[in-house]
Amino acid sequence: MARQTRSNDWGFPRWRAYGSSREAAEVRLCDRDGCSEPGNHPAPKSPNSPERWYFCEAHAAQYNRGWNYFEGLTAEDAAAREADETRGAEGFRQSRHYAWGGPGDGTRSREEMRALEMLEVESDASFEDIKSAWRRLAKANHPDAAPGDKDAAIRFQAVQAAYEVLRKAEERRG
Repeated sequence: MARQTRSNDWGFPRWRAYGSSREAAEVRLCDRDGCSEPGNHPAPKSPNSPERWYFCEAHAAQYNRGWNYFEGLTAEDAAAREADETRGAEGFRQSRHYAWGGPGDGTRSREEMRALEMLEVESDASFEDIKSAWRRLAKANHPDAAPGDKDAAIRFQAVQAAYEVLRKAEERRG
């Protein structure tokens, strides 16, 4: 019987999955001394270094428990780096209202979401929760409760406006 000389990788369709080969798969072992588990989890060797250790899951967890991201930096440098990375994540903070089970279901408008944030309630709060939060904040910021406090008067007006937005939306739905 004749021996097959062609591989199954020629032509279309491919007769074997992409990335599969006949050679043995190379497995990188954990860099922890004495460990024979696969090292699938990279970890930096030092801050600001492109070099990586490759640990198994257990040793990566042990390594991360003792990791100090700001090691070797002065307090000013650490604060500057934290501020820079926080600024880089502002887009995520701005879109946080798209969380699961919240406003992402499309039942509330943008104005209603701002009003809920002003009243300090969750996005899926009932109208009774909204009403109790409005009463609590109106009582705390009422101009009669804090005479002479201009900031309290401004907060009171904002709370009143937020409640009106939510009350009208509730009336439209009901």
